[in-house]
Amino acid sequence: MKKLVVLLMVVLFAVPSFAADLAKAKAEGKASFYANITAVEPIMDAFNAATGVDGVYTRISTSKYLATVATEFEAGKLTADVLQAPMPIMQTLKDMGVFTPYRSPSAAGYPDWATRDDTIMQFGIEYVAPIYNKELVKPADVPKSYMDLIDKKWFDKIVMPDPSSHATTISWLVGMKESNIFASEDEWMKFVKGLAANKPMFVKSFGPSPGPVESGEKLLAISMPKYIITHAPAPLDWVRVDTLLGTPRGIAIAAKAPHPDAARVFMDYWLSKDAMQLLADKVGEYVLTPGVKSPIEGMDKVKVLPIRQLSNKEIKSWGKKFQKIFFGE
Repeated sequence: MKKLVVLLMVVLFAVPSFAADLAKAKAEGKASFYANITAVEPIMDAFNAATGVDGVYTRISTSKYLATVATEFEAGKLTADVLQAPMPIMQTLKDMGVFTPYRSPSAAGYPDWATRDDTIMQFGIEYVAPIYNKELVKPADVPKSYMDLIDKKWFDKIVMPDPSSHATTISWLVGMKESNIFASEDEWMKFVKGLAANKPMFVKSFGPSPGPVESGEKLLAISMPKYIITHAPAPLDWVRVDTLLGTPRGIAIAAKAPHPDAARVFMDYWLSKDAMQLLADKVGEYVLTPGVKSPIEGMDKVKVLPIRQLSNKEIKSWGKKFQKIFFGE
């Protein structure tokens, strides 16, 4: 009898909890999801299996996301039910009226700052870290701090997104100053100028940043730890600094979602512990769900902090300053 009760409890707690009407969602048939995350197919497959609703994923790169969604919305042709992107993009879309409020019960236990908004739920942090080629960098040479990146031995050996035009990199550099990663603003500026003096190779975004490190063309990258998971078995590891910074990721339901019940069921599933564990294990993302741990070695010992959202005016202003520092223009 005791075994039967235990088995019943396991079955009950294994069934995802949906605030939304699953029967209506199944009748609608599908939930269309616009996002900029790569390799989320395992979560989409798990959603389909758990709900019987067809999750249809459309990936849009960060650089094209805002323009694509805004154009479809203004033309009355937005087909997305649920949208996910870094918070600066999500906030702009919210201001345009793209979203409708929905507070999913699956977000219970998330940090207060992540669920304060009644419309956009923040579920993760797009964290940035120095990564390196662990086969080509000797253990004794692996940097131990951000300031170690400005050592002259890394001249012409670093790759990073263009700090004059890539919004996330601009926000990260400014976030390093505002989060007091360095002892003073002078120390921060010494880091920025030292990084520029090492003449990094510039790429458009984080996506292509691990490639030159994997091939050995460069040894270090200002990049993302998630590539250790998604590019495995590439010889990548991350520099064990004590604090990582990144842009929060948000998710929201479209105001005119073609499948509103399916959208709410999708949101409930996406924010669940099961889905976020998949996102951490299969995609390497840093998520906010209580009890979900990263499989990346050492990540349980680091502080991961959200950075402030810079306005478009600030992005442009800091982009010009970094252009002068990194390009001398």
